[in-house]
Amino acid sequence: MAPYTLAIMLFTLGLGTSITFASSHWLIAWMGLEINTLAIIPLMAQDHSPRGVEASAKYFIVQSTAGAALLFASATNAWLTGYWDIQQISHPLPVALITTALAFKMGLAPLHTWLPEIIQGLNLTTGLILSTWQKLAPFTLMLQIYPPATPTLIVLGLASILFGGWGGLNQTQLRKLLAYSSITHLGWMILVLQFSPPLALLSLLTYFLMTFSAFLVFKFNKATTINTLAISWAKAPIITTLLPPVLLSLGGLPPLTGFMSKWLILQELASQGLAVTATLAALSSLLSLYFYLRIAYAMTLTTPPNDIPGMTPWRHGASPLSQPMAMAMIISIILLPLTPAILAFFTR
Repeated sequence: MAPYTLAIMLFTLGLGTSITFASSHWLIAWMGLEINTLAIIPLMAQDHSPRGVEASAKYFIVQSTAGAALLFASATNAWLTGYWDIQQISHPLPVALITTALAFKMGLAPLHTWLPEIIQGLNLTTGLILSTWQKLAPFTLMLQIYPPATPTLIVLGLASILFGGWGGLNQTQLRKLLAYSSITHLGWMILVLQFSPPLALLSLLTYFLMTFSAFLVFKFNKATTINTLAISWAKAPIITTLLPPVLLSLGGLPPLTGFMSKWLILQELASQGLAVTATLAALSSLLSLYFYLRIAYAMTLTTPPNDIPGMTPWRHGASPLSQPMAMAMIISIILLPLTPAILAFFTR
């Protein structure tokens, strides 16, 4: 893709998200979401491969369906209440329809089956955008409607944690694994959204940071399957040493950064009298921890049948990804001691 075309697409992508951020009217928010969708489709199809074209077509159909459902739900709300304002959501029918449409847009279970297949057809850079930036606009709308205490979000959250962990168990494709990881983490955020929106936002930002690190490492190694990670020690031993803690941080193990959000979410659920829900979420997260350990095992404890002279040419030289990757990996590992300060910043 030409640099000017790429710049226009990225600018439009940011513009659509910004319009949704700044809007208080459902029609304007819907327009921002559609601009966002139309801007990323050329990025998804830029490789001109059959898988990329298929993924972009699927994404267009899925997002168009979710956008139509969202427009219908907002029109239903205007018909029932007389308001188009995002904050004026009081009738349970529009709340349920809007929640379902936004869950479809983000890829929450049981409306998640499109996400792994689409990310599998993209390159790692576009997959990173789809896993991170594209979640911002619908998640912001979910934050703004402030749904009342309802079991809908709890069911969506628990289903996402369970299906995200279960779906990744048998996968060997790294992009599909990261897609199921995205579904699992979104489940944790949705689970606590109605009780503590700042905590859900904190979980979203920490997830972005850890996923950014994982995608950059896989892009650095040009790896798309678990088996190709077996030669990563010969390519970049320091990065190979640092990635397992990042993956365990994604799994939520202490004393790593990812433990912060899960610990706070479980604490909040317990304080709301949902100890059973917190227990189910913690047990279901063990499924996703298993496939993170599989990736870490493939990188550090397996070696392909190569002799030492044959391994030397695989070593990397300098890369423009090195500095952002190093910063993101370090923050993804050692941020847990700053939990009180971060929590005070988000809840003040």
